[in-house]
Amino acid sequence: MQAVEITDAVWERLLALRSGSGETPVGDDPATALYAPIAGARGPFVLAQVGQSLDGRVATPSGDAANVSGPDGLAHLHRCRALVDAVVVGVGTIKADNPRLSVRLAEGPSPVRVVIDCHGALDGREGLFHDGGAPVIVIESTSAPARPLPNAEILRIPPSGSGLATGAIVNALAGRRLNRLLVEGGARTIARFIEEGQVDRLHVAISPLIIGAGPSGITLPPVARLSDALRPSAKVFSLGSDILFDCVLTTSGRQGKKVDVADGT
Repeated sequence: MQAVEITDAVWERLLALRSGSGETPVGDDPATALYAPIAGARGPFVLAQVGQSLDGRVATPSGDAANVSGPDGLAHLHRCRALVDAVVVGVGTIKADNPRLSVRLAEGPSPVRVVIDCHGALDGREGLFHDGGAPVIVIESTSAPARPLPNAEILRIPPSGSGLATGAIVNALAGRRLNRLLVEGGARTIARFIEEGQVDRLHVAISPLIIGAGPSGITLPPVARLSDALRPSAKVFSLGSDILFDCVLTTSGRQGKKVDVADGT
């Protein structure tokens, strides 16, 4: 296990790499190994991030998720936000948590905020439309009722079958020069990006906490045999308060199937 320590010099090099003004750092520094693949990505690159307890929960049954990640796990999440172009969540995450999705625990720019709202459930009163933060894009189906939302761009994608394609979402955002994406929640949204082969890297940060019951971080279709389970190549890092699994996934579905990713939890 490698311990991640972020010095000012390493972080400045990573931000320079993100902006295209720096070269990929060399050496075996764990922080570089963890973050350079994100900062240095130039084509479509999707990182999914889950912060969970030892028993795989992301919240209590009542929905309390405020302290699932430890302080170093939260700092890691904010570093990931600073290195991507856009952070993506489902509408369920907005409804449940009212997140700001900004960078506050690290130096760097806040990403564009993208909400997948297939059926047009947002009404414009949600906090991210009024906090004066980074730009907001709402992705919805062309079959959803058209309505304005304050301080947001609405991006409408034709449905196919029961909903939207995760690949279509990736491509539509790439068309706006938003190539590096952080899919942050909720569990259904993350799972569907994984199912459709859209995720390049999966970060699972585990906090030394046992909740006992509540929603899990990733919910995929069951497999009958362990030989059918996903076994991604992974490196393990100590963030301090949390342990991080950095998993490499195969983006075999970049042109993949179409699914409804509207309800993010």
